[in-house]
Amino acid sequence: MIALTRMRLHGFVRTGRAVAPLIAALAALSILYGGGQAEAGEAYGVSALVAFPVLAWQTKILLDVEPDVQRRLARVALGSAARETAAGLLAAAVAGLGTIAVALAAPWVFQAVKADANVPVGVAVLIGLGVHLLALGPAVALGALASRAVVRTAGMGVAVLVTGSVLAVVLGLQGSPAPWLVPPLMAAARYTASGGPTLTALTLTTHAFLWTTATTYAYTRLRRTRP
Repeated sequence: MIALTRMRLHGFVRTGRAVAPLIAALAALSILYGGGQAEAGEAYGVSALVAFPVLAWQTKILLDVEPDVQRRLARVALGSAARETAAGLLAAAVAGLGTIAVALAAPWVFQAVKADANVPVGVAVLIGLGVHLLALGPAVALGALASRAVVRTAGMGVAVLVTGSVLAVVLGLQGSPAPWLVPPLMAAARYTASGGPTLTALTLTTHAFLWTTATTYAYTRLRRTRP
């Protein structure tokens, strides 16, 4: 499974398909941080929200690089549909970590973080890492649902990505009737901007984990019927 994961990452990078989401992330972050300085928590919370659709799109691109016949052969070679599916998700998560590294460095490069004696740089980066990791799992799950192996057509894949990203914002607003239907990206952005009890952070993490688990389960079930 590790060999297949490495092969998919290799194909993603060597074919140049890794460039488009990286450029999109840089463009979005430059626009975000071009508006002025903000505290580290606020900057990183919004950054994770902006990175979510980029990470989901990146996952779709990575999973779509492999031709359908090669994907089926990989399943036969591994002797397990679950292992083949897991290798794709693992490759997408590793690729997402690279994009997250760019997002963590961006506010300092653009000098968009206000100096705060109460929040050392190391703590600020850890906050940013936490909130971006909270977005990574749901983004990989959404991107997997939009992959060609599930939706079959490019148009349907785009529809899944756009719908999921828009609903994450709309249903994540304060006063939403069903915030549990989407990953807690908006809630996390509010939390990092204003702070709050540790219990809230644990609740957000649990919410993101459960949403990712449910969506990944749906993806694996669909992959069983659509090899």
